[in-house]
Amino acid sequence: MNESHRIAVACLLGPTASGKTAAALAFAARHATEIVSVDSALVYRGMDIGTAKPTLAERAGVPHHLIDVRDPTEAYSAADFRADALHAIGEILARGHAPLLVGGTMLYYKALTQGLNDLPSADAEVRATLEADAARDGWPALHARLAGVDAATASRLAPNDAQRIQRALEVFMLTGQPMSVLLAAPERKDESTPYRFVPIALEPSDRAVLHARIEQRFDAMLAAGFIDEVRGLRARGDLDPNLPSMRCVGYRQAWEYLDGAIDYATMRDKGVFATRQLCKRQLTWLRSMPERIVIDCCAPDATEEAVRALEAVIAQNERP
Repeated sequence: MNESHRIAVACLLGPTASGKTAAALAFAARHATEIVSVDSALVYRGMDIGTAKPTLAERAGVPHHLIDVRDPTEAYSAADFRADALHAIGEILARGHAPLLVGGTMLYYKALTQGLNDLPSADAEVRATLEADAARDGWPALHARLAGVDAATASRLAPNDAQRIQRALEVFMLTGQPMSVLLAAPERKDESTPYRFVPIALEPSDRAVLHARIEQRFDAMLAAGFIDEVRGLRARGDLDPNLPSMRCVGYRQAWEYLDGAIDYATMRDKGVFATRQLCKRQLTWLRSMPERIVIDCCAPDATEEAVRALEAVIAQNERP
């Protein structure tokens, strides 16, 4: 399809605590909009405080999609997101509304805009082999094995991050190439959809400002009952710290604290540090996208600037 004939879809991206929700709601207050979440933590039900999930009142005022679509015991992949997001976008447009994608899970955005053909799907036989190796040698040993074939991926994974170590080794065993190389492949447009995704990125001119916001927000989550939220999730009895849901930033540190492995102050500091590391990874992804429109999230008029940029995107669909 000719690029000029594609429907422009605005995507408000940015690291954690950059003001995406405020800008999205400000835009929705002026336009018939439905928000599609691009966030791997918001998909889980019962995980509200630690994910900074939009409130029930905010969701009542503006329709939101891909929030609370999985139980914390269930998996939700980038492929699941892509299929669900494309379906939601189609339905939103059919209602005559503007879809607005909002979030910071950049792997989801990459899957949506470029497809997933570069990474092989899961292979039960390979996974069984790796699980047997891990049962015998331990996940740190498999992490060391990964470091030998894909140092870039191993360097960003904890030695006990079973799910991601297994996936990275699986990809290498199936393709003979490191996952980091496949994910860093040159950008390509996905020609199979009628949409043209336009990224607007809220990024800090001063990272220290964003770090201070992250610290303040984590403290606010703690004050709002975050530890009790995780305590309630643990009390279900069917969750464990290796599940993708419980490995979300903040949740794994709270779990450690409730296990008695660390004290409260350490949990708080580790939670803030992990959130800052997430922010750093998100900014690295964003800065690899030269086509993005950058808004300084530290500026006092950042929300208004983001709204104007979003309005310019949807105006492209009104041209003859």
